[in-house]
Amino acid sequence: MTPLTPDAPVRLASAHGHRSYRTIAEALRDAADGDEIRIAPGRYEESLRLAGQVTLTAAAVAGEGADPAGGPPPGAGVTLAAPAADRPALEVLPGARATLRGVTVHGAAADRPAALLAGGATDWTGGGVRHGRLEVRGDAALRMAGAVLSGAALVGVVLRTTGAVRLTGCLVADTAGTGLVAGGTTRVELVRTEIRGAAGSGVRVREDARAVLRGCLIDRPGRSGLLTEDRAAALLTDCRIRDTGGEAVRALGSSPLPDPDPAETTDTSHPTDTAGATGGVVLHGCELTGAATDAIGVTGRAQLRATASTLRDCAGSGVAAGDGAQVLLAAVTVVRTGASALGAHGSAQLAAREVTVRDAAANGLLATGTAAVDLTDSELTGCRYSAVHLGERTRATLTRVRAGGTPEHGVHAVGEAALTLTDTRLADCGMSGLDVADAARAEATGLAVTRCVNGVTAGSDGPLRLTDCEVTDAERAGITLGPGDTEVSGGRILRPGTAGLVFATGATARVTDTEIREAAGSGLVVAGEAAPRTRGVRIIRPGKNGLILDGGAAGVFEDLEIVRPGFPAVHLAERAAPELRRILVRDAAEDLSAEPGARPEVEDCVSVRVKSARWPAPETAGRPPRGLPAGHGPGQTPPPEAAAESQEAAAAEESLEDLLGELDRLVGLARVKQDVASLVKLMRTVQRRESAGLAAPPLSRHLVFAGNPGTGKTTVARLYGRILAAVGLLERGHLVEADRSSLVGEYVGHTGPKTQRVFQEAMGGVLFIDEAYSLAPAHGGGGNDFAQEAIATLVKLMEDHRDSVVVIVAGYPTEMEHFIDSNPGLSSRFNRTLMFEDYDTEELLRIVERHAASHQYDLTDAARATLTGYFELLPRDGRFGNGRSARQVFQAMTERQAYRVSEIENPSESELMTLSELDVPELPEPPR
Repeated sequence: MTPLTPDAPVRLASAHGHRSYRTIAEALRDAADGDEIRIAPGRYEESLRLAGQVTLTAAAVAGEGADPAGGPPPGAGVTLAAPAADRPALEVLPGARATLRGVTVHGAAADRPAALLAGGATDWTGGGVRHGRLEVRGDAALRMAGAVLSGAALVGVVLRTTGAVRLTGCLVADTAGTGLVAGGTTRVELVRTEIRGAAGSGVRVREDARAVLRGCLIDRPGRSGLLTEDRAAALLTDCRIRDTGGEAVRALGSSPLPDPDPAETTDTSHPTDTAGATGGVVLHGCELTGAATDAIGVTGRAQLRATASTLRDCAGSGVAAGDGAQVLLAAVTVVRTGASALGAHGSAQLAAREVTVRDAAANGLLATGTAAVDLTDSELTGCRYSAVHLGERTRATLTRVRAGGTPEHGVHAVGEAALTLTDTRLADCGMSGLDVADAARAEATGLAVTRCVNGVTAGSDGPLRLTDCEVTDAERAGITLGPGDTEVSGGRILRPGTAGLVFATGATARVTDTEIREAAGSGLVVAGEAAPRTRGVRIIRPGKNGLILDGGAAGVFEDLEIVRPGFPAVHLAERAAPELRRILVRDAAEDLSAEPGARPEVEDCVSVRVKSARWPAPETAGRPPRGLPAGHGPGQTPPPEAAAESQEAAAAEESLEDLLGELDRLVGLARVKQDVASLVKLMRTVQRRESAGLAAPPLSRHLVFAGNPGTGKTTVARLYGRILAAVGLLERGHLVEADRSSLVGEYVGHTGPKTQRVFQEAMGGVLFIDEAYSLAPAHGGGGNDFAQEAIATLVKLMEDHRDSVVVIVAGYPTEMEHFIDSNPGLSSRFNRTLMFEDYDTEELLRIVERHAASHQYDLTDAARATLTGYFELLPRDGRFGNGRSARQVFQAMTERQAYRVSEIENPSESELMTLSELDVPELPEPPR
């Protein structure tokens, strides 16, 4: 074969032999269909028009110094430069079939096409386009791999074709405009392609175009990373969009999502149609970081779904849904936003499931206008404003949501907002857990509010319904009700810092079957001009009055029980005029104190063990005492307190053999099981000696649980309490979990009461203190006099109540040794340590198998073998979580299986239930 020379750098290879040429154009004129033109590396000032079937190959690819992998060696390649600005360097005509290998085209003007594919089909490997755009029009089809497209103005790649376009492993860089624009009815797929440094948006999809991006990176665009308009559709899987000048994803318009009602589903499966996106804007497994505005902005009639994705470090909102938008989120994490993490405005619809929000500079969720929001199984913490703020005429449903850690409200509803809360938890709020104001209306079932300044505050004129809700440890009032249509039924208010339940001026609320326990102030406080109606309220150990009415207050109070009040059980100010019916006062200094001018109507009220009683003691012969609440007479349903005691008694009667069997069925923990069984035998022997009138040997039931995270310490502690109750050494056997934050106060005089309160909750059961070593760290970090006060208080309480509470302290083995040695009182009370060893590979596999069985999955033998290898190689470092790691692996397997099965059109029941070796996740990368 004649070698290429400077005088003949182009060779035409055909069925008739080889011919050499000075220019590529000369070779093209003589080329027949199927011929290959081999070109020596270098720069060629030519404009080529390709017709028919022809291949242009950089000579290094074809044989001279070829790379076995199929690409040119470094520095090799052919540059085709346009000699004039009015012509592209390369044009592919309709009907042509062009193959390019290692060819780079260089335009004469950056704002004009350097390569124009007007039709036909082009297969382009290596090389690329410089100083001008790639334009694909008509019915042109393109497959491009490993190419670099850079230095264009206005737009780097323009697609407006009915042919299929696929870019694999390409780079679109340094475009003085938009990186890639797809319009018309284009169908384009980008695989492992990077778009870097575009001055405009990274990718723009408009009109009826469809774009699929898989494993792509869009880096540092001057505007949006992805922009959709009109009726476009886009599918992004496993993509990264970072450091955008505008939104990471901006949807101004789109085709409808494929689901018939996108507001009612948060399906985490994703389309896998390789032909293109089926509708809407869909993101799965994506990471959007560093947006200069919102991470995701959706408005107009656009519809977007994001699943299993992370949005973080954006200057605006994580997700902002504007007027007319429909947004669905599932398993999305939003971290460190400069504005509200989730926003729904205008008539937007936002549905979110399993969303985690952390560290928002404003609200976790902000809804305005007439937006509709459905938030389920989600967590919002660390927000600088209220975790959830609803205004104007929004509608929101929150189901199993956890929110808190905010200096403002947990949930704040104003304007004419409508709110439904179900099984939601609000904690650690600097204002109210739930605040309903203006004309907002709310309905809450199973709401729990913990450690907020105020529990629930309702100043709204709209209706409020609270059913089976619980407010715990409010710094001020548990529940405050205003003049609106308000109803509270069921539920409890525990340990409020002031009053339990406050009826503000003008309140006419209805309260039934509610318990108020250990209020620091009064149980029920009724302001002047309020006239509530209460029935079946139990007020236990209030620090002041059980019921207090200001001057001018009224209302009906029926079937109340007030136990051990610090002040008179009922106090009436001047002009108070309530109806008091069937009120029972027990264990009080005084049942009723009334200022001159008070005008109560009293009916069937009684007092038991009251030193200064105005009301008579109940009758005791043969029938329920006149005036007692229902349930206190023979044969009647016992009161809630008695029912609770009955349930505790039933729990204490669990079979010891069943409990030991339950312990034995736990995976691993052989030494722990043996130690617990030995303890049980020892305790039963002690009981027999006492029954025989013999002196009992010294026996400490307090334990140290030493082990790494995820080794079952909490599970065993809970079983240990039930076992002690079964053998009669504990009254209830329940478990109360605590940590440093539960015991240590923040100011002088705060720690002792705080530790006592937790200890009191554990009376009759087990107090389990996790990471107890944080109370006395080995190097002094985090320790203070308050922590030492907590230890001293704990030691004294253990001595004072040594037969009523079992204390278990848990943590890492070395740290726990230091903790026990830090205080002589601890070392004398904790003289037995149970070691929780890390799970081995076989035990981790058994944990996964048990989770699979309980969730109706089957593991193949290949999956078990692959899992065994996975656990063998899994680093046992600080990130290893033992049983927790096994549970996480199982969860990851179910997610991967769901993605895999979603590709099957009609999966069988076996396919839906089977976890294979394909579903085992990759090992985590080691930390850098």
